[in-house]
Amino acid sequence: MTSEKQAKASHRGIPSSNEFREFIGSGWANPDREPTPRAAVADHAARRRAALSQQFPGERLVIPAGGLKVRSNDTDYPFRPHTAFAHLSGLGAHTDPDSVLVLDPKPGGSHHAILYFRPLAPRDSEEFYADSRRGEFWVGPRPSIADRESELGITARHIDSLADDLAKDAAAARLRVVRDVDSRLTELVESVRTQASATASEQEREEADVEFARHLSTMRLIKDEWEVDEMRKAVAATHKGFDAMIASLPEAVRKGRGERWVEGVFGLYSRHEGNGVGYESICASGDHANTIHWTKNTGEVREGDLILIDCGIEIDSLFTADITRTLPVTGRFTEVQRRIYDAVYEAQQAGLAAVKPGNKFSDIHAAANAVIARILHEWGLLPEGVTLEQTLDREKGGWHRRWMVHGTSHHLGLDVHDCQLMLREKYMDSELQPGMILTVEPGLYFKSDDLRVPAELRGNGVRIEDDVLVTEDGCENLSAAMPRTSHEVEEWMARVWANA
Repeated sequence: MTSEKQAKASHRGIPSSNEFREFIGSGWANPDREPTPRAAVADHAARRRAALSQQFPGERLVIPAGGLKVRSNDTDYPFRPHTAFAHLSGLGAHTDPDSVLVLDPKPGGSHHAILYFRPLAPRDSEEFYADSRRGEFWVGPRPSIADRESELGITARHIDSLADDLAKDAAAARLRVVRDVDSRLTELVESVRTQASATASEQEREEADVEFARHLSTMRLIKDEWEVDEMRKAVAATHKGFDAMIASLPEAVRKGRGERWVEGVFGLYSRHEGNGVGYESICASGDHANTIHWTKNTGEVREGDLILIDCGIEIDSLFTADITRTLPVTGRFTEVQRRIYDAVYEAQQAGLAAVKPGNKFSDIHAAANAVIARILHEWGLLPEGVTLEQTLDREKGGWHRRWMVHGTSHHLGLDVHDCQLMLREKYMDSELQPGMILTVEPGLYFKSDDLRVPAELRGNGVRIEDDVLVTEDGCENLSAAMPRTSHEVEEWMARVWANA
């Protein structure tokens, strides 16, 4: 229903006669399959859906997983379901493309959860052997209706019944859909609303959908115990990937195109330890570290340089870590590199200290930012006559931000930048609460052509980033096992190389 159309080659021929279909569909052993066990996440997902139900009584809520995206011609990108769908269904990397979760209103204000998807086709169907995109012979088996129901504890139906079910009663006029996942599904919902004589205007319906998507994003702000455990797994997997990248640095120097070598090593661990990378890896050596989102990874890794590595493994539940370490390629910081690194570490320590219930989210940046500003002022890098108080003035200051243009924190979970649809004032001014997971990641960036800094600083970029859980009395650094001080980083690298 929702996947993008692929180009079809006319020169490929697959037998289609009834005789061949009968032959290829017969002679298979009966599958000896046990019922799919109930997933550990099922009860947690049910609680999330119940909380959502309370916010939208009497409304039919449509949350699509999305479909396959064409990479080129007749090949697709790897499928990854929409985050809201994953959060509310409990399905992760094994979600079927074109699935749709519907919360159907019940009398009294609650909802009945129904998963629509395309189940496994019988082997006497043409899909089994002739459909290179969905057929079992080509891409493997899909679950049955019974599989999904026993796994998730919800009703499951064939996707072909979705259109009729959306339009079946008066609730059709009170539909909300996550609009931006699939334009064709959104068009279907719009058509159903129109035919049901919805009293709201098209603009009002669109605004209602935007409000719905914003609420779904906000729901992920505080993680339950299952989600926190998944984040621990993602961080632990990412730690293994960093160990492997450190071990690979001498080879990256020797082989050339070293940034890609380092990226490839992490990609190997991402696929082995999880579903893949949680975002495009940043493996930025030398001056490339001063490009905040350097994902090209086309450069050399040279002895004497720093390499800034910002990576995270997305595990099969789709939770991702987001960790940055800046490493001396040769295993030892130079005096100048250590000075920059230690300044960033001090700023991060201040940011971490601000992570506690009762503080605002924006307090994290303010704490780290104050340290960055003070150090740059002490180093004499601010314009002549600019005081520390002036540069920290939110309205008219900010000179120090030339060397750290990004913020210090963001929420983390199923998306690397989680809860992004929240309104800015609610995001930045929200009070920190136990169960929130966020990053703390200050940096300093001195581009090679920056004539406002001494030559010795140029070409060096440093960022340190950790994933942090807000607790009842402060915070827990989930990535604390990965060394952070300059001396600990050197010891870490030496230990990895000694054991390689």
